[in-house]
Amino acid sequence: MPFPAGGGADLLTRVLAQQIGKIAGVTTVVENRPGAASVVGTEAVSRAAPDGNTVLIVANSFIIHPFFKTLNYDPLTSFAPISLLANSPQVIVVNSTSPYHTLADLIDAARARPGELTNASVGPASTQHIAFELLKLRAKIDMIYVPFNGNSPALNELLGGHVTAVMANYAEAAENIKAGNLRALAVGSRARLEALPDVPTVAESGYPDYEVNVWYGLLAPAKTPKDVVDQLSQWSRAAMMAPELKPKWALQGLDPVGKPAADFAAYLRQQHDEYGRVIHEANIQAE
Repeated sequence: MPFPAGGGADLLTRVLAQQIGKIAGVTTVVENRPGAASVVGTEAVSRAAPDGNTVLIVANSFIIHPFFKTLNYDPLTSFAPISLLANSPQVIVVNSTSPYHTLADLIDAARARPGELTNASVGPASTQHIAFELLKLRAKIDMIYVPFNGNSPALNELLGGHVTAVMANYAEAAENIKAGNLRALAVGSRARLEALPDVPTVAESGYPDYEVNVWYGLLAPAKTPKDVVDQLSQWSRAAMMAPELKPKWALQGLDPVGKPAADFAAYLRQQHDEYGRVIHEANIQAE
């Protein structure tokens, strides 16, 4: 677990480990090894014995880091993908007093006033930062990016009227959306959210093929035997899709996926290519 205890990835991992224990009768120890924005724990697993006894939880940062840092592992060759576990939907929100009621309203205003409107998120070089830069590229607009050390501070600034729009995890914005303090303009996922049936996707709003999620996946060290990877994949997928866990995932704002190893491997390659293209075209800097 290369992230600190108590965060979304940590909570997911502990529920997953407990459920795998019920399914497979195996004991799983969750070891938090945070540091260097998840690099410390990731590198440790890359060097672990490829016997299936050590696995790694990863998120989008796993693919993003190599574009900004020199690492002792390669995300596409140093690990054996096991399963894409879950997605955390992203939402573009504005203050409820904002004049923008649709994504088209926001984009039209940005085109009319280039360099005046602001978009904020955790960052820089975060999933949300890159996701908004991708939208800006597709829409051909110029908005000023304002980085924060978390999505919660960014949302607080939005509530205070100090920034124009924020891209954030739906789970972090949900309470203020429901309370009427924030207005959701669009969601980054491929399909509309069950909790926001009237809010269109970015793709529906005129940008086909746009899809952005914070995702979580499971990896083993490279050269882990295929039969071991397949067993781990079966266990993790069954755990994620267990009906009794649906309320827990909903509470965390997670959409369980449970894609098998081959599909996750293809997804990682696609994410690597897409992030690389956007980072290059938008000239995104880590600092």
